[in-house]
Amino acid sequence: MNIQKTATIIQSSIKLTNKNGMELVVNPFGATIISLKVPNKNNQLTETILSLHSEDEYYDETYLKERIYLGSTVGRYAGRISNKSFRIDDEVYELHHDNYNVHLHGGKNGFDRKMWAVKEVLENDDHSELRLSYESKHLEEGYPGNLTVTATFSLTNKNTVHIIYTAVSDRKTHVNLTNHNYYNLNEKGSILEHKLRLNCDQYLEVDKNLIPSGNLLKVNSTEYDYRKLKTIGENNFEGLDDTFIFNQNENKIILSSDASGIKMEVSTNQPAVVIYTPLNFGHLNLKNGSSFSDYPGICFETQKYPDTPNNINFPSTLLEPGKEYKNETVLTFSLL
Repeated sequence: MNIQKTATIIQSSIKLTNKNGMELVVNPFGATIISLKVPNKNNQLTETILSLHSEDEYYDETYLKERIYLGSTVGRYAGRISNKSFRIDDEVYELHHDNYNVHLHGGKNGFDRKMWAVKEVLENDDHSELRLSYESKHLEEGYPGNLTVTATFSLTNKNTVHIIYTAVSDRKTHVNLTNHNYYNLNEKGSILEHKLRLNCDQYLEVDKNLIPSGNLLKVNSTEYDYRKLKTIGENNFEGLDDTFIFNQNENKIILSSDASGIKMEVSTNQPAVVIYTPLNFGHLNLKNGSSFSDYPGICFETQKYPDTPNNINFPSTLLEPGKEYKNETVLTFSLL
């Protein structure tokens, strides 16, 4: 492991910094981002993600049972899979499931609950980088294939954060990874006053268990139309837990806050983003927790579609032996 001077280990976490003062802190447990501090319009650092008050709390069994995934890496499969199983060729693979026969975010002990190995921490002239890895064994949580996964987090002097997931398998398997940060560009209050723009003309129709029907619906004249920058909380906002489909070759999101003056642009090589806005986390011991109100954060889970293994019309998530899976998402921070 090559550890350079500006990438310091704090207990079990690793902190990356850049010349502009930005800080990115990652804990190997769950390959979890536990802090992402960005300069605001007053040239002070703002914590832009929701995080627990102490590192130890990420290991607490009560927190883990709630499946909140604060900042975690989610896999082997981000999102829901129906029928508690999928078929590859002539083999049916049974997955961990809940009472509705739905498999969620990789199962009972997904990648968010694994200790990842620190492979490399380094600094170049233009960026700092952390590389973690995890070996997922054949039939772990029901998935076929021995899967080698790498998570790379880098912070550049241009105030960009790169999150790159790669994976290779020795058997055919389904892979769909994502990061599960909850963003709030003010470090307090609600995201309802934030502004959001999605380059998405369509979203997935789902049933009561949030399983896609296979139909893609147009956002026109619906509450899901964020194609122009608009305030999230307008028009009687009641929360999101939905999959938006990016327009081809324009896989971008903009989130901004007038209060902090911070603008975040998300770009990705993935075809979709699941956007999730929980009502509140009042029961969690969040950093600065008393300062948050309803709708304290927003997730941008860049990924392929949920339940793709059981829907042949969706872009495939099947990974062939000898091929590489890659999910790359870039967060670019600037001032309004």
